[in-house]
Amino acid sequence: MDLLKAIQERKSIRAFKPDAVRGKGIDEILRSTIYAPSAINLQPWEWIVVTGEEKREIKPQADQGIQGRQIACSPGNVKPLPKTYGKRGAKTLALMKPFYEEMGVDINQFTNEGSCRFYGAPAAILFCMDDSFPKARIVDVGLALGYFLLTAHEFGLATCPIGLIAAYEDEIKDLLNIPEDKNVVIGVALGYPDWDSPVNRFKTTRDDLSKFVRWIE
Repeated sequence: MDLLKAIQERKSIRAFKPDAVRGKGIDEILRSTIYAPSAINLQPWEWIVVTGEEKREIKPQADQGIQGRQIACSPGNVKPLPKTYGKRGAKTLALMKPFYEEMGVDINQFTNEGSCRFYGAPAAILFCMDDSFPKARIVDVGLALGYFLLTAHEFGLATCPIGLIAAYEDEIKDLLNIPEDKNVVIGVALGYPDWDSPVNRFKTTRDDLSKFVRWIE
């Protein structure tokens, strides 16, 4: 694996082929993911792998949660975002717009409904964490998420992290019998990319490094 190449190539995919992903393949990806670092080696992550009929049942439950609480994709900010971040978001939406227009879909509707069904991916991976941990340990789950995404890319599989799932975790817990003391942190769509879909031709841009770094010497 050329790590730098994988980091630069990998992107989120929002249209998948229906081909099933072998359980052994998912298992091998997770075996690499557990090498992610964590505070005091607590390894606070837990995974629920959902495929087949159970995975298809997630969408109705998600729809129920979203409609009941008027949930939609957003940054989840608790106060107005500084202009820098707002401009990045607006730029990304503007760049994505032609691809959604080619598909003839509304970007917000596609994103919300797509998140609910994991964009048609044959497998959904739920990243969970015991509720005994403080929110600070979500950082460790995030580190494991990065390992998972890059390893999946190495295996020729596509992914899309889906944060919206955490907003309707009550419905998902009921459907999948997830214990109440487990928090659903994020979900990941996993499968083979459908390169015929216009949405998969889109790749996000990045600002120059100078926008993010302040050197102190």
